[in-house]
Amino acid sequence: MSLVAGPAFAQQGPTPKAVTAFSGTDAALYAQDRAARTAFDHAAFDRTFRHETMTVNGGTRIHYVIGGSGPPIVLLHGFPQTWREWRLIMPALVKAGYTVIAPDLRGFGDSDKPLDGYDARTVAEDIAQVVAGLGLSQVDVAGHDVGGMVGYAFAKAHPQRVRRLAIMEGLPPGFDLPGAGPSPTFRGQPIWHSGFNMTPDLPELLTAGRERAFLNYFYTHFAEDPTAISAEDLDAYTRTYAATGGMRGAFEHYRALGVTARQNREGAGVKLAIPVLAIGAETSYGEGMGATARLFAADVRGVVVSRTGHWIAEERPVWLTRELLAFFGEGRSRVRR
Repeated sequence: MSLVAGPAFAQQGPTPKAVTAFSGTDAALYAQDRAARTAFDHAAFDRTFRHETMTVNGGTRIHYVIGGSGPPIVLLHGFPQTWREWRLIMPALVKAGYTVIAPDLRGFGDSDKPLDGYDARTVAEDIAQVVAGLGLSQVDVAGHDVGGMVGYAFAKAHPQRVRRLAIMEGLPPGFDLPGAGPSPTFRGQPIWHSGFNMTPDLPELLTAGRERAFLNYFYTHFAEDPTAISAEDLDAYTRTYAATGGMRGAFEHYRALGVTARQNREGAGVKLAIPVLAIGAETSYGEGMGATARLFAADVRGVVVSRTGHWIAEERPVWLTRELLAFFGEGRSRVRR
């Protein structure tokens, strides 16, 4: 992660609020979020979505999942996840009339794991070339964690190609909110893993053969509901992280953070002009998402979601779907089919 992440969590803003209790409409929506996990229909998903690959950016093979028709939305995952983190919201976006593209970023999932090219600008170019290869001139983008900083880099490098950008629980490095502490925290406890992941070679040595336990630590410790990511999902994530190069590919995104921060500072004088939705979890980035996003974007809407940890798409899928549809639906004459 970035809170579990990762990378950008070190630039967090104000201390997140304590978890609040809900009632009424909020309680009903939270119940729908929990029910969505068990109601997931694998067969229906497989009928709607297909797995594809495309070779981009000098020979890097990118795996992506695509389905639907209509305006395109690109979903960018974080650490330690893959495209799969979006599985609970993808069918609803398609039903609402969108084409959904969920890639595995280089180094993750079933995409290639080259030895270099993990700065956000290079990773964003992978995605830009996938979008171009699909014949799409403009897309909406949602990025979580590492995917948030890649989404920013994509919009920065290709301002005419990204119509709207939603980022959640992950900020581009290089933008420091005044007053932010030097050490990131979650519920007041220090986050240790960013420095660990950035260390050359040692993380691969210590996690070899222990990938499942390593991943499960993040999924349970950085969740409001530690059951949000099931044993089945854990197995699916572990399959790719335990594959050859799987852990190294993930760690390389952290090792490139210094380069990414320098890239972001180079262009910091010009803010994104497109609308940006910045979502923070109540016990995690919280209001720091919106506050920090205003350092690099001119039109920012900050939202804090209750009763969730870092894994918003899996802990609060119904809530997130509603927010993304409202945000991406603005300015469109046709959304729902």
